[in-house]
Amino acid sequence: MTGRRLAETRRAWHGVAELLLAGPQYRHSGTIRLRVVPGGFATTKTPSLRVDGADLVVGDQRLALPGNTPAGLAAAADIEAGVPDIYDDHSGVREDEALVVDVAIAAYLGAWFNEGEQALRRAVPSQMPVLWPEHFDVSVTENEVNYGVSPGDNWHNEPYAYVGPWTARTGEFWNAPFGAARSIEELPNADAIVAFFEEGRSHL
Repeated sequence: MTGRRLAETRRAWHGVAELLLAGPQYRHSGTIRLRVVPGGFATTKTPSLRVDGADLVVGDQRLALPGNTPAGLAAAADIEAGVPDIYDDHSGVREDEALVVDVAIAAYLGAWFNEGEQALRRAVPSQMPVLWPEHFDVSVTENEVNYGVSPGDNWHNEPYAYVGPWTARTGEFWNAPFGAARSIEELPNADAIVAFFEEGRSHL
């Protein structure tokens, strides 16, 4: 995937997750937790909203993300745009900013979230995976260890999976500042992601 276009689409998705899903949901229902759905992500409580590739879906209405602004989409969806006011690490997307979303890259990220969510359910079946809007990753926690999948960030532009113990570990396996990470190139599907999580568990 093209680095710049991937970063732009990921940033737009992150901004929509914060401004149009998590923020309105937090103000209405008191939670910022989002969930993975086929093709993208959705709220877990009211209001019922989801992102499917390059569209914001509100009931039977599909609103195109590319070229639209969060403010304009919020008006069309009859919601109030705005980030949740309970954390500081935001995407930086403005309410009046025209969103840049590549349809193919959105599908690529949606497929990665789907594979990752399946892997998390299999690797840690006692926990429900959550898409957290502040870091825009899908994760669970078991025995003070975070397991998750990210669509990429400033540390690593490509999507990756990670194992993040709350207490730092040392050794060759632990190759990231927060624990261990493997790129989508090494983890092409849910089976490979599960195997990575299990390898991480064996190194704890």
